[in-house]
Amino acid sequence: MEDIYILGIESSCDETAAAVVKNGREVLSNVISSQIDLHTLYGGVVPEIASRKHIEKINQVVEQALKEADMAMEDITAVAVTYGPGLVGALLVGVSFAKSLAFALEKPLVGVHHIEGHISANYIAYPNLTPPFACLVVSGGHTHLVAVKDYGEYEILGRTRDDAAGEAFDKVARAIGLGYPGGPKIDKAAREGNPDAIFFPRAKVEDSRYDFSFSGLKSAVLNYLNACAMKKEEVSTPDVAASFQKAVVDVLVEHALLAAKEYDFKKLALAGGVASNSALRKAMEKACIQENIEFYCPPPIYCTDNAAMIGCAGYYEYKKGVRSGYDLNAVPNLKLGQR
Repeated sequence: MEDIYILGIESSCDETAAAVVKNGREVLSNVISSQIDLHTLYGGVVPEIASRKHIEKINQVVEQALKEADMAMEDITAVAVTYGPGLVGALLVGVSFAKSLAFALEKPLVGVHHIEGHISANYIAYPNLTPPFACLVVSGGHTHLVAVKDYGEYEILGRTRDDAAGEAFDKVARAIGLGYPGGPKIDKAAREGNPDAIFFPRAKVEDSRYDFSFSGLKSAVLNYLNACAMKKEEVSTPDVAASFQKAVVDVLVEHALLAAKEYDFKKLALAGGVASNSALRKAMEKACIQENIEFYCPPPIYCTDNAAMIGCAGYYEYKKGVRSGYDLNAVPNLKLGQR
C-alpha cells in the first residue's frame, strides 16, 4: 500500500504549527512557534496580535516542518488544516495558507476540526489505540466528554455550560497573582499546597449528569479571596491553587468515569491542553485502574496545540474521502461532527 503523507497546519489560537505525519500515526516532524511570552505581557491572548504573528511565522514553520521530515512540497499527499473552532483571525491565516498551498501543488485539501485533532493526538501516542473509547477533552476553550464511536464519528455526552476548565484555571491564576498562562502556574503552585485546606464547591448540572459548570467554582475562589482581604487574613497561594485544582479534577474525573461505566467503554482517553495537568493525569489514571478501564493520555507536547494531531486527524478524514473546496472558511464556533 502506498504511504500517505499529510502536512498538518494549526493556527487556531496562539501557536503557529506545522507537521508532517506518515500514515496517520508516525510523526516525521512537529514544529511549533509559540506566542506565550508575547501574550503574557497582556495577561492573556490578544486575538489581533496572534493573527499578525501567525502571518509572520507560518511560512517558515511549514518550511521547517518539511525540512525536518526530509521531504519536498511535492512529496506531500494532502494538506490538512484546522478551520475551527478558534479565533477567527488566527484560523484565517492557517486556512488561507493551506488553500493556497493545496492549489499551487494541486494536492487535496482537508479541513480538520480542532477538537478532533486533540482526540486524535492519542492515536499518535498510542499506535495500537482504536475506537471505540471515551475521551475527555479539556482545554482553554473547551470541556467536552465525547464518545469516540469510530474515526471521525463522535457523540458529545457532556460539555461545559459556562467556563471551560482551562478558562477557569486562567481566571483563578490571575486572581491569586500567578499570571498567564494559568494552567501550568496553578499546577506548579499546587504542588506546594494542601488540596484539602479550603473546600470549594463541585457543581452539578441538574438536567445533565455529564455536563460541567466551572463559573460557580471561579466565583467561590474570588469570594474566598475577597473575604480574606476584608478580614485582613493572609492568603496561602499554594493552598488556594491546590484546593481549586482538586475541585476541578474531582468533577472531571467523576463525570468521565461515570460516562465510561454507563456506556460500557473499556478505554478512556484525555486530550487538550489541561490534559497536561499532573494532578488530573494522576487522578484519572488511579480512577481508571480502580475501575479496570484502560487509560490513555498523550505526552504534554501533543496535549497543547500542535499540528501533528491535525495531520493525524486529517489522515483519517482523507481516508474517508473527505475533501474541502477552495471555499473552505474559518468557522470560529464550529461544532464537533459539523461540516
